[in-house]
Amino acid sequence: MARIQSYGESGRLLTRRGFLVTTAGASAAFGFSDAAHAAIDLAAPGSAASLAAGQLFEPTLWFSIDGKGIVTVNIIRAEMGQHVGTALARILADELEADWDKVRIVHVDTDPKWGVMVTGGSWSVWQTWPIFSRAGAAGRMTLIEKGAKLLGVSPSICTARGGAVIAGKQTISYADIVRRGGVLRRFTPEELGKLPIKPASQRRLIGRAVAALDIPAKINGAARYGIDAKTPGMVYARPKLPPTRNGSKVISVDDSQAHGVKGYIRSIALDDPSDTVPGWVMVIAETYPAAIRAADLVTVNWTPGPGADVSEKDILDHAARQIADADGGALLDTGGGDTEAAFRAAKSTIEQTYTTATVLHFQLEPVNALAFEKDGVFEIHTGNQWQSLILPTLAKALQRPQTSIVMRTYLIGGGFGRRLNGDYAVPAALAAKALGRPVKMVLTRADDARFDSVRSPSVQTLRMAFAEDGRVSAMEHHAAAGWPTQVMAADSLPKGQNGAPYDPFAISGADHWYDVGAQKVRAISNDLANSTFRPGWLRSVGSGWINWALESFMDEAAHHVGVDPVAFRLKLLNGTGRNAGSAPNSVGGAKRQAEVVRRTAERAGWGATLPQDSGLGIATSFGQERNMPTWIACAARVRVDRATGAVTVEKLTIVADAGTIVDPDGARAQTEGAALWGLSMALHEGTAFQNGRVKDTNLNSYTPLRIGDVPEMDISFIDSAETPVGLGEPATTVIAPAIANAIFTAVGVRLRHIPITPEAVSAAMAAGK
Repeated sequence: MARIQSYGESGRLLTRRGFLVTTAGASAAFGFSDAAHAAIDLAAPGSAASLAAGQLFEPTLWFSIDGKGIVTVNIIRAEMGQHVGTALARILADELEADWDKVRIVHVDTDPKWGVMVTGGSWSVWQTWPIFSRAGAAGRMTLIEKGAKLLGVSPSICTARGGAVIAGKQTISYADIVRRGGVLRRFTPEELGKLPIKPASQRRLIGRAVAALDIPAKINGAARYGIDAKTPGMVYARPKLPPTRNGSKVISVDDSQAHGVKGYIRSIALDDPSDTVPGWVMVIAETYPAAIRAADLVTVNWTPGPGADVSEKDILDHAARQIADADGGALLDTGGGDTEAAFRAAKSTIEQTYTTATVLHFQLEPVNALAFEKDGVFEIHTGNQWQSLILPTLAKALQRPQTSIVMRTYLIGGGFGRRLNGDYAVPAALAAKALGRPVKMVLTRADDARFDSVRSPSVQTLRMAFAEDGRVSAMEHHAAAGWPTQVMAADSLPKGQNGAPYDPFAISGADHWYDVGAQKVRAISNDLANSTFRPGWLRSVGSGWINWALESFMDEAAHHVGVDPVAFRLKLLNGTGRNAGSAPNSVGGAKRQAEVVRRTAERAGWGATLPQDSGLGIATSFGQERNMPTWIACAARVRVDRATGAVTVEKLTIVADAGTIVDPDGARAQTEGAALWGLSMALHEGTAFQNGRVKDTNLNSYTPLRIGDVPEMDISFIDSAETPVGLGEPATTVIAPAIANAIFTAVGVRLRHIPITPEAVSAAMAAGK
């Protein structure tokens, strides 16, 4: 999922700013200055300026401690069921030595002071780790110094534990320190960067079982999601969606029949300077049921934009033609050599093509937004994963400064990447501007499906060459799909080795850790897909289709040379050259990936005899990005019904190495959820474009994984003190290829398209391939 700015491997956003710790009298301010070494004038103890702050110690903008010892941690990441606040707060609380029972979290609204606000890519823990660790450490250090002074002892004999400073038999709580105040200390960026972080052996919250901080509100009804937002005087809107996602224009609107619906107000054809929702007509009513009924009675004539006659086959055929054009696309820098020479000299070669279908998000909470202007500020109330992406678009749409727009934060009833694209906020805002009163827009399930930022269908061709000694001498990976980042954040695209831009989130995973000799990776933007729909980031994004092809192909290559698939992978995961890894994120490199493969195979009983028509298949990945690798492997045990072609997944064995596991319960839940989504997309989930629209718009025909299809799951994590990396998505990527490889073991046929349907399995068995 798209990232414009990373905090970096050493938290370098922090080191660009001065870090100031101060409490004056009964107040405290501990924050970042805009200039690296700028001085800050402090109010004198007892002055009106200091007292106005009250009893509050603010050791950065990231957290505060009040006079009761309550630690409030500010969270800029979106909560969508993953308990992100709990995970991040415990990083800070552990270093601070806080009492967990006194820790609270606040999901904050948009403000430039927070920097880039985005939740995706499995980055939250990884990016926040260096920032919150050092913020907590600086707070602890300052509290120890002040506590020692109040106790009349040297700081060197003091420790902090459970929200208090301890010196022998003397103890003073953080609450008492804050109430008594009076500390000044300045940290330069260089000093902050050198602050020591506790060794793993001294951690008391990280990796331990603690209560999730957001559960009570979710179960007692206090939690508020975007769909719950309301304000006095608001009206409701349901859109009439145009025939194409892009370029449609309204010719006429006939709402004569809608006037018979009680509560109907009017229909508004939106004028959108940002071109986010071209051709939209908003049907306004006093209640949402009235808006739904009225919208069904409003007739709109449009001039459709491009893609009105495009089918799924058109998109896939176009991608295949793009791959056949050797001059198209961007080349990734893989450090490889001349692949063409290696293929010419090869003793044998293998080449295969893999495809994937369009996938919908189908999150539980359909997209929605409440918008209105108040006191010169335009407020957007909604759940959102990437506020920093949509705010400039809203400013363009509303024709007003971005500084006069604020997004209020709500919990999200399912994001999975759909709410990275905050396009749904634009029509609500434009309708509120046109009407001059608050407008709440909620999409129906069918509207949500049609307006979705889908995972693009993809086509990939992979080639491998083998030398005389049986060694892999070269590999090529060519992938064509719609590019979400190109469509929604084009200025952030990096350049390939040949100078062409590419979307890293449509090719992540192809720059793998296998030692394959000369290597060529080509990323191709499917322009027909981009113009037909708005490609989106969906859980694991490009890695979901990239790893499907890569790990299916690795299995085929192993069988091509008559080598066991596990042994084949282990030989290539040797950790040499560029695959050796480096500090701080990928220490150990490919050897850590080899270890999860070994452990997965052992736990799954690799090599054991299975019943007839049953098989075990394996797949592995490093998650998403080489600079944040999450080493993971899955072994899938399946049974194939030869009479119907139905595939039953009986067990998934998963081993992950994600470095330090901050939140064990959250890590397991994330891995379970990701794996089940991967299973859903492998066997059940997918749609197709027909006449420029997805053919499935509800759960009667779009059929994700059902509870009865959930297999036994054996999930384990490698104990590690290395840098924590992401767990929200990696497990998604290994399921489909593990299943396909298991099907081959069970009945001897290869499936190269997902979802794998019973019809496809039966056809492959009938064809004998």
